[in-house]
Amino acid sequence: MNIAFILDPLESINIHKDSSFAMMREASQRGHRIHALHQEDIVLLEGRIKAWSREIFLTGRDPDWYEIGEILPGHLAQYDAVLMRKDPPFDMEYYYATQLLELAEREGARIFNRPAALRNWNEKLSIARFPEFTPSTLVSKQESALRDFLDHHRDIVIKPLDGMGGSGVFRVRENDPNTGVIIETATRYGTKTVMAQRFIPDIEKGDKRILVVGGIPAPYCLARIPKKGETRGNLASGGKGIAQALSDRDREIAGAVGPVLEKEGIFLAGLDVIGSHLTEINVTSPTCMQEILDQTGCDVAKMMIDLLESKCA
Repeated sequence: MNIAFILDPLESINIHKDSSFAMMREASQRGHRIHALHQEDIVLLEGRIKAWSREIFLTGRDPDWYEIGEILPGHLAQYDAVLMRKDPPFDMEYYYATQLLELAEREGARIFNRPAALRNWNEKLSIARFPEFTPSTLVSKQESALRDFLDHHRDIVIKPLDGMGGSGVFRVRENDPNTGVIIETATRYGTKTVMAQRFIPDIEKGDKRILVVGGIPAPYCLARIPKKGETRGNLASGGKGIAQALSDRDREIAGAVGPVLEKEGIFLAGLDVIGSHLTEINVTSPTCMQEILDQTGCDVAKMMIDLLESKCA
């Protein structure tokens, strides 16, 4: 197979942590050819989607982990599979990229995850499709609504709808003298919609990342434990990742959400679960594969390449 990865700059990839690298490594070991593109390499020209790619060869060395082939023009339909693995934020450039990729689908490209699904499944808002599993949640940019929500729950988390890695996330408790400035900052003075959720004390046990491949959850998740003095478990915010087997509740949530994602064309997703509550559904570039593999031997990258092989057979 020829597999194309749409990525952030190759030099920015940490091969010890990055899930895209884990998938490239697994694919390469099976004899598949790996190609890399950046978002700006995809263009619409004379009614067709063109893409400038370069074949990459894994060296097994760090930091010089790849060698790069000649940059060649072509079409995304020429690949057996195209993986959209550009990291958030989901900004207008990302939105435009999904539109170009959707046009490429019409030309025959097989894209994972499907571009329309990437647009439609906002990683924060999509939990509203599964209210039976979510904590009490408010989505608004009105200060009065956010204050009422805080008055009712007394301890809440406010986060942007387009963030990643815990960036821009605030915990606010009743009588916090900084409540006003936090709301102003989060909503940019009432011009940006945010999500507020009731604070879940079980965060001290970890913000669990459950990886779902083809609608099926991996048997292990990564519980991201906040560092001392933090309420965010994200690894990018200093959290410690501890792999653990899925609980009965984890399996219940993944069993309900996974088949819906697969039907929509989301073949790789990361469900975030705190305690017994689903808090996010990550679809753009979910990670944690390598941490789970290192600690348990469970190879989610293998699951993903197995899926690509079956879908593209």
